[in-house]
Amino acid sequence: MDDQTRIELEAAAFRTLRAHLMEQRTDVQNIDMMNLAGFCRNCLSRWYQEAANARGIEMDKMEAREIFYGMTMDEWKANYQTDASPAQQAEFQQSFAENVGKDG
Repeated sequence: MDDQTRIELEAAAFRTLRAHLMEQRTDVQNIDMMNLAGFCRNCLSRWYQEAANARGIEMDKMEAREIFYGMTMDEWKANYQTDASPAQQAEFQQSFAENVGKDG
């Protein structure tokens, strides 16, 4: 497989993952994703931002999140985010430190 085809397939897989998380599984909370898988929608938007920045495209965290979420974080939270339990929050602190780092 040539590099261009590989890149196109990877991009298609990313778009499918994004659509799945943003359209079909809005019920799945970021905190649960982070606790179970070590990444969440915010991580995906951060990776998008980092890739843009690496190519010389200026993009901050909130811009990347709005692109990934298709709406502002305030809109996402109002529409889909639920309150996390104390147990979820404790597990998240450990998962975040292990997978993102203390400075995130």
